[in-house]
Amino acid sequence: MNSALFARMHGGTTHFPIGLVIASLIFDVLALVVKDPDHQSGLRAAGFYSLQLGALSSFAAVLSGLLLTHGDLMGSGKLAKHHLFLWPAFAMIVGMAVWRMAVRDRASRKAYGVYLALTLTASCLMAAAGYWGGEILLGG
Repeated sequence: MNSALFARMHGGTTHFPIGLVIASLIFDVLALVVKDPDHQSGLRAAGFYSLQLGALSSFAAVLSGLLLTHGDLMGSGKLAKHHLFLWPAFAMIVGMAVWRMAVRDRASRKAYGVYLALTLTASCLMAAAGYWGGEILLGG
């Protein structure tokens, strides 16, 4: 297989987890704002499943990226900057998905607040990784 195929595959597999993690954050924040318990429950469930799917699909994005870079975990220049943000985001997303699966709806309010802050941080890290990924593609 050539690198053009891996580049397309990587581009296609990265957007799905990004969207799902951001959607998870939005659903979880809305669950805090909405007063109706039935709606809260539905929004928390949507946040939970969005995060689980986002974490699971992030493995495809990482695998396609590793194939694209021939297994180079860090690289140099723009690739290093991309990976500098990518690896912490990936670890946080997978870690939060595992934590959320273990805790479900039994988290304290403080723990849930920390979880939301970490989800926001992971989303920002993904955005920065995406920026540097775009710089690699566009050669800017």
